Amino acid sequence: MNTSNTKSYWWKEAKIYELYIDKFADTIENLTLHIDYFTTLGVNTLHLLPHYPSPMIDDGYDVSDYRSVRTSLGTLDDFSELIDAAHSRGIRIVIDLVLNHTSDTHPWFIEARASKNNPKRGYYLWSHTGTEFSQATNGLPDIKKNNWIPTDGADFYFATYYPEQPDLNWDNPAVFEEMLSIMEFWAALGVDGFRLDAVPHLIKRTGTTCKGLPETHAVIKRIRARLESKYPQVILIAEAAGPLSETKKYFGNGDECHMAYHFILMEEMWSAIYRGDRSKLMKLVEDSLDIPDNCQWAIFLRNHDEIALETLAPEAHEALLNFLDAKRTYAYNNGTRTSMRIGSIFGGDRYKILNALSLLYTLPGAPIMYYGDEIGMNNLAPQEGFRDSRKYVRGSFDWKIAQQQINDSGSLLSAVSKLVRLGTAAIVHAETDPIHDHESSS
Repeated sequence: MNTSNTKSYWWKEAKIYELYIDKFADTIENLTLHIDYFTTLGVNTLHLLPHYPSPMIDDGYDVSDYRSVRTSLGTLDDFSELIDAAHSRGIRIVIDLVLNHTSDTHPWFIEARASKNNPKRGYYLWSHTGTEFSQATNGLPDIKKNNWIPTDGADFYFATYYPEQPDLNWDNPAVFEEMLSIMEFWAALGVDGFRLDAVPHLIKRTGTTCKGLPETHAVIKRIRARLESKYPQVILIAEAAGPLSETKKYFGNGDECHMAYHFILMEEMWSAIYRGDRSKLMKLVEDSLDIPDNCQWAIFLRNHDEIALETLAPEAHEALLNFLDAKRTYAYNNGTRTSMRIGSIFGGDRYKILNALSLLYTLPGAPIMYYGDEIGMNNLAPQEGFRDSRKYVRGSFDWKIAQQQINDSGSLLSAVSKLVRLGTAAIVHAETDPIHDHESSS
């Protein structure tokens, strides 16, 4: 699928479907067998959530081997066959790349922890006091009090997210070379892009939030230049939540990421649905258009994480949280966010689900469908032992329901597939208004 024609910006026409291989199809081989489902749905790009070997503390975002696949999913040969099957149908494959951290079971960290004289020691961030970077973002305040994790050796290592996910030291040139070699490995196998997980956190500096620093953008530019020299049609997608002005920086001058997730637009879409008023939303859309010509927004209502509402004013924030999860059943980040599927937000109401998705597919950008939303999947039922509410939106795809809906011309899936393939105009007149008064949906 890769060509030398860098002007054919395929990502501008991307219609993305995000999935866990195991949750969706159990194995890579089964996913290949289901590949025609995506053609039926109308998507042309698959975003595969982490498939690497992992202890699965964070559903695969704790990587122990970047050059393989989990044995429960299959083999590298299976993965190569999946890519070939997708490409033969005009479907691109984007994979997650966890740049910021590894698993604490990764051989690099095992070596680094074993000896202070090991060269791998410099792959990670260490402290004798655990006091540095005190203003850095704590990615999981529900799980840990701070980012410095004590070891048996009377020192600390830095972890933005789970304690089992030590952050890499991107000031070390060896880390850059290791990760670029990994990217080239997967690009050579045929993948079409990388979602750069937690990319704002790569570089840490004292006296800052350690998020989105100029040095981080310099690293992304170097990654882009290196990758583009060999694989010009392989794209980078930034996962970078924050104000619009900050998120735009991840495009650079068209020389950083090809795409960026539009978290602020996600917030405003939900706000517009709740309020029954899209004036602020359309203003945001207008303000978002001035990006480099070779770049594109990735737009979404839901993904595998929580619904982040970090840029809303306090009153609007509280009102929207009440709309999304009134009882805070799926609270996240000390109750400031929530992990909710679209089906659960609307109580399974087909009309309301379709209206929300119609809004998504109306706006400029590359729309992302989170697996199961097209059939109205709900959150998993609350249960003891889940420290992380994001796991409630990561249930297994219901193939029985999907098959029933495929064969029902009046089903949600049938309507969504028309929406994805043909746009909002394909939906019958009774379902065309993507914004409806929130009182009627209460």
